[in-house]
Formats: sequence, structure tokens, C-alpha cells
Amino acid sequence: MEKIDSLDKKILEIITHNARIPFKEVAIECGVSRAAIHQRVQRLVDIGVITGSGYNVNPVSLGYNTCTYVGITLERGSMYKHVVKEFENIPEIVECHFTTGPYTMLVKLYARDNAHLMELLNNRLQEIPGVISTETLISLTQSIKKEVPIGLSDDDIAALKALTTRKNALVTDNADE
Repeated sequence: MEKIDSLDKKILEIITHNARIPFKEVAIECGVSRAAIHQRVQRLVDIGVITGSGYNVNPVSLGYNTCTYVGITLERGSMYKHVVKEFENIPEIVECHFTTGPYTMLVKLYARDNAHLMELLNNRLQEIPGVISTETLISLTQSIKKEVPIGLSDDDIAALKALTTRKNALVTDNADE
């Protein structure tokens, strides 16, 4: 993977807190041009650092009142790919992970209520060939949801300050002319 520098990290820090912020505001905060921000963000998308953008929908507003994590044990770990294909046909499953520990897989799903959850477990997940057991954990509330820390180092902050100082000097020089 390509390296990202302190400016990339600063941009990520800003846009992960507010994906709707105009590039002009990001440019001002970073001390570079709007075009530079646009190019940097596009590069971050192209190299796979930024993997998506969009809106977060509140599942409860759509009638999905039960958030559940299901630990799944497979007959054999090699059945993972087959089972994932089956899970892709279950719209209520929003995440799937191949894991270590007591489960082969861990999925996150949303159900309208307990009856819907029971239908998903008994008639969908447990009916998939290779699934030998499930363990259900119901989330009562989500307390934290955030992106991974960007991790601006002291060197990154110093480099950003130098960029801003340089830009301000250029702006002052141009204004004097």
C-alpha cells in the first residue's frame, strides 16, 4: 500500500468527522488549495485508504429494533466462502467476519423484533449447510461508533504547521505585489 503523509492524515482526520464538509473548508484548515484537497482525496480513494462514503441510516427508523451479533460455528473452516455466499442473500446481515476464538464466524444483523430474529436464526442461518451452531448476543444499545484513529504524530503536526506557514507567507507576498 502506498504511504500516506501528514497532509493525507490531516485530511482524513477532518473528513472522517464530517464527510459532508466542503473541500474549501478542508483546504483552509490544512493550508492548501481546494484542488490539492480534491486530488489528495481522489488518490486516497484510488489506493484504497478511503473505502466508501455516504450516509448512516438509523435502523430503528426503518423498523429494525433489534441489533444482534451471532457467533457461528462451522463444520469446517473451509466452508467459510460457501456460507458467506449464503449470508449475502440475507439482507438483514450487515457484517460478517471470519474469526479466531470460539466461533468460526461472527455476523451482525438487524431484526424487526424477537420473532423476526428467531425466524432468521431458525429458518435462515441454521439451515445453511455447514452451520453446526449459533450463539446470539443482543445489543441493548450502541455506546460508541467511530472510525479508527488516524494517528497524527508530532512530526505530522509540525509538517502541517510548516505547510500553513508557507502558504500564509505566499499569500502575504502576493498581497504585497
